[in-house]
Amino acid sequence: MRLARGINLALLVAYPIAWLAPLMQARVLWFLGGDRVSMLGGLRALWGSDAVLATLVALLAIVMPYAKVIATELHFAGRLPARLAPALPYIARLSMADIFLIALYVVLAKGIAGANVTPLWGLWLFTGCVVTSLGLSMVKR
Repeated sequence: MRLARGINLALLVAYPIAWLAPLMQARVLWFLGGDRVSMLGGLRALWGSDAVLATLVALLAIVMPYAKVIATELHFAGRLPARLAPALPYIARLSMADIFLIALYVVLAKGIAGANVTPLWGLWLFTGCVVTSLGLSMVKR
């Protein structure tokens, strides 16, 4: 249990790094340089064109995963209020939606003729955080 708690607490540091890290490099044509896209940079750009969608993405990609880590720690410590325990599986499902959003972006970008999307280290870190958090939510106290 100590190891699980330590890994879970490490996610409190790893998630913010993943939000700032470059997730992917997107190029429209092979000879043009590409923009490196981070989670927070993408949200900033999205906010300028669609604030409602940016809010939804922020909720699914930032708020829910972080809330899940905190709720998991409270669960491990035996301090999660009984009335909130049934919500934990729903928080877990919503925090997985961010990986779906990134995958959808990559698929859409690859479908554009001449577009090229290259995953960068931040995508792997972010995916690792989500998968680790998912695994920790299966550990029983």
